[in-house]
Amino acid sequence: MPNPLEQRIKNLGWPAVQAALDEQGYAVIPKLLLPEECAEIIGTYTEEQRFRSTIQMARHRFGLGEYKYYRAPLPETLQQLREGLYPELALAANRWLNRLGHEEKYPASLDEFLGMCHAQGQERSTPLILKYEEGGYNCLHQDLYGDEFFPFQAVFVLNEKEVDYTGGEFLLVEQRPRAQSRGHAIALEKGAGLIFPTNHRPVEGTRGYYRTTLRHGVSTVTSGTRYSLGIIFHDAK
Repeated sequence: MPNPLEQRIKNLGWPAVQAALDEQGYAVIPKLLLPEECAEIIGTYTEEQRFRSTIQMARHRFGLGEYKYYRAPLPETLQQLREGLYPELALAANRWLNRLGHEEKYPASLDEFLGMCHAQGQERSTPLILKYEEGGYNCLHQDLYGDEFFPFQAVFVLNEKEVDYTGGEFLLVEQRPRAQSRGHAIALEKGAGLIFPTNHRPVEGTRGYYRTTLRHGVSTVTSGTRYSLGIIFHDAK
């Protein structure tokens, strides 16, 4: 492959990504995954040996659709995404801790952070692939999975909006103290990604930084089939 994924991650323009995370709480990553990589990830969906668990959303009242958690070791593309995105996001995570008056806690490498998770009994892999058919949706939620969690996660859309499916925007809702919630509906191109907070973020106010809580979901898919990939950096109990 002429432009390896590892190099594409390094060339993302991280100063702009970091600024977007600080200013608006999320950052869009334009078309990081190549079409053949998207197809390869979708192709794993039917390879049941790759997954540790399959969840029917309706059974748990999470929405309408299905997702599967990958079994460790992860497919190479997922591992590269998880390892490659983590170091820059750890810088942002520690910066956010400082703004909220806490000490830095996130190490520079993913392996070190996963060691912190495993020490808390969180040893199950969390990257997942999600599939929504017509009428499918995902209720607003957070992906925490235990006491040790990373403040950011990423999602990548694997097929083409307005071609393979319609609807299915990514939803991000921010609950502000003593104020009404603010929502974002974000449409992503095939291969593009979104970095967003797992739980909360610091927002600058007149008396310093305060914390807002965020939840995410997916709006109703109105036609076709939508596939996406979730990269969660902490492991689960």
